[in-house]
Amino acid sequence: FKGQKPDICVSGINHGLNNSINVLYSGTMSAAVEGAIEGIPSVGFSLDNFSHDADFSYCRPYVISIAEQVLANGLPKNTLLNVNFPQTPGFKGIKICRQAGGHWVEEFDERIDPHNRDYYWTTGKFVLQDRGEDTDSFALANGYVSVVPTQFDMTAHHAIPELNSWSFDHLGEKISSGKREK
Repeated sequence: FKGQKPDICVSGINHGLNNSINVLYSGTMSAAVEGAIEGIPSVGFSLDNFSHDADFSYCRPYVISIAEQVLANGLPKNTLLNVNFPQTPGFKGIKICRQAGGHWVEEFDERIDPHNRDYYWTTGKFVLQDRGEDTDSFALANGYVSVVPTQFDMTAHHAIPELNSWSFDHLGEKISSGKREK
């Protein structure tokens, strides 16, 4: 690029969803985050299909349209898009939504590798804790492509005032709003 930035960073299409908390585990989204950190409008795309012969072709018009919208309109600073496609074609449309709350209940299968050594394979079940109709999980379950504006500043800003009320006097200095006082 000889000193110039790309116009857009597109990552994916990933096998499997990156909705809800899964965005934190995603290499696809990590690549898009790296683009956004560099100030490049970035989008991560994922399809709800793990099959080795998954058909991604029906996502193409949506990928092109979303990329064209990003190029035409840009994205807010420090924001990227997390786009997920339902497993079956015939989408009802696109929903701009928020990330659903959920978590994984992990289990581990003990297995034997080809060299007769034990190893463990992480498995588990995703537990959706958020039934909101404005979430990515709801959109996907109802046949919509979900688009979640995502940020990489994971600061829990709402928690800062509470944490600033904690006492650290026993340490010899008080820490308040990131400043040390004697």
